[in-house]
Amino acid sequence: MKSKSTKLSRFFALIFAFVLGIGNAFAAEEYGIFERILEASGSFNDTTAALEKALAESKLTLQAKRDLTYTDKVQQARVYILTSPAYMEAAKDETPDTISAQVLRIGVYEYGEGKKVHINMGNPSAHAMVFYAGSKNYDKLLAAAKATAQEIKDVAAKVPGKQVSVQLEPVRTEKALNKFNGDGPAKMMAKFRNWKESQNDVLKDKSENFNAVVARVENTLRASQDKGVEDSSGWRLLSKIPVGANAVYFGITNDYTENKCIRINSDFRSDGKSKDAPYPGVDHAPAMPMEVLVINDGKETKVVQYGEMWRMQLYFWDSGYMAFAKNTLIPSIIFSSIDQTLTATASAAK
Repeated sequence: MKSKSTKLSRFFALIFAFVLGIGNAFAAEEYGIFERILEASGSFNDTTAALEKALAESKLTLQAKRDLTYTDKVQQARVYILTSPAYMEAAKDETPDTISAQVLRIGVYEYGEGKKVHINMGNPSAHAMVFYAGSKNYDKLLAAAKATAQEIKDVAAKVPGKQVSVQLEPVRTEKALNKFNGDGPAKMMAKFRNWKESQNDVLKDKSENFNAVVARVENTLRASQDKGVEDSSGWRLLSKIPVGANAVYFGITNDYTENKCIRINSDFRSDGKSKDAPYPGVDHAPAMPMEVLVINDGKETKVVQYGEMWRMQLYFWDSGYMAFAKNTLIPSIIFSSIDQTLTATASAAK
């Protein structure tokens, strides 16, 4: 009887293992919104110098760079904002509201015990899965995004260190990215909106006034002043990137937003946290900067920003639900600050 029972147990164990194996074989691949691509062997300064040299020799266009600010700054972190002429060419027939997919970012940061220097990137493939979902050219654009990712990896490969490919949190399946409207129980905070629905109109004008609106927005952002980590009002303009004839991306940041993002993301994380490097959230450097888009859809010109709760979940969901619950008002504060800064554009035009 015991022998028969043992055989049955083994039989069911084999069935379970077989079913589990099939499940794993068919498990959907997950993509990080960030991907670590190099574990550098040199210092932060040596690594950034080597990266900048490699970028200058590449076909990528460096638009801006920024050293991130946060209180008790014990780890260095820098973001590079880039574009790829080849990727832009591949997407030239897409609608102007998809411009966010074209803005590439590389992060260099000190991480973990010993403050080892890492290089990561905003994953072009994951971003394409979000912003090009529904495009009739989706497959072509995803292939172009993957080629762009390789282009960035080839640049990083010229920096002394070990090449790696690590999908960094938050990670999602392609299907989840295609339909991204928030995560888990926090979807309601993002109002169940996808990327397009999360583009909030700040102001509108006639289609023929596109260039004038771009100039007004630029002047307003250049006149704004960052007021430090304790004050959410005031922004600094990092980059102005035209994509095609009907869309312009403005990359903006302030100390307040950088400080909140790094510290909040670090609060409940244990990975990469050590006494000498207590802020693992620096690996989210490529989530910066915030964006303001000016879009001409042929009917009207719109100035838009993303709903910050949607955006924060896209880039910072790995902070944990508790972090979002604890800091529920922060996305609204950032959103309102950008909105109030931009509405000065309309006031100045009157």
